[in-house]
Amino acid sequence: MDKILRNSIITSLFLFIVIFFWFVYKYPTSDKFSRTFTVTGEGKVEVVPNIAEIRIGLITQGSELSKIENENTQKINRIIKFLKEQGIEEKDIKTENYSVNPVYDYQKSPYQIVAYSINQNIVVKVRDLKKVGNILQRSVNYGANSVSGPNFIIDDQEIYLEKAREKAIKNAQEKAKKIAKIAGFRLGKIVNISESQQLPSPIPIFSQAGYGGERIMNKEEPTIQAGSQELKVQINIIYEIR
Repeated sequence: MDKILRNSIITSLFLFIVIFFWFVYKYPTSDKFSRTFTVTGEGKVEVVPNIAEIRIGLITQGSELSKIENENTQKINRIIKFLKEQGIEEKDIKTENYSVNPVYDYQKSPYQIVAYSINQNIVVKVRDLKKVGNILQRSVNYGANSVSGPNFIIDDQEIYLEKAREKAIKNAQEKAKKIAKIAGFRLGKIVNISESQQLPSPIPIFSQAGYGGERIMNKEEPTIQAGSQELKVQINIIYEIR
């Protein structure tokens, strides 16, 4: 019995010594390599938008629902026909909303329906920016009474983001080398890398509206300038310090 107890004590003591020396050895090592520093790089690319997004809407009101439905359909069909004549493909014309709502007379009790209102909106992508001004003007002339845009957007945006990303990584690496040289340490391996993007928000620069079927006739189409947009990528890299 004493022999078994003695063996158990020796085994436990041996395990304790092994764990103790492993901890003493491992702790300074892990502490050494846990020293890190973070550097941030930034990359920018200026891009000229190549797509204009326009919202064209119709608000048709009247007391006879079937009559205003027919009127609304004729107008929107005429607008869509015009858009296709301008070279806009079907894939770039999307119905965003179609709703029919009653108009109440709240002065009477109980409330009574005195008219109906149809609201229809389509979103159009114009890939030939030279046609934007004409499309805005003619859509109104063909009966649209709620027009907004264009919102200029960039097709294949990822291509330009990749260029900005490459610039950001290079910028971060150059900063890291300079900091290490000045501070007197060597760069270790990359522990972590993260990315954030700053993308331009589409800003409508033209809008024109009328109600009750009213048309706004323009002799001159509006001048539209796409300008340029800045895509920005920020890269954060965490390095080990050696």
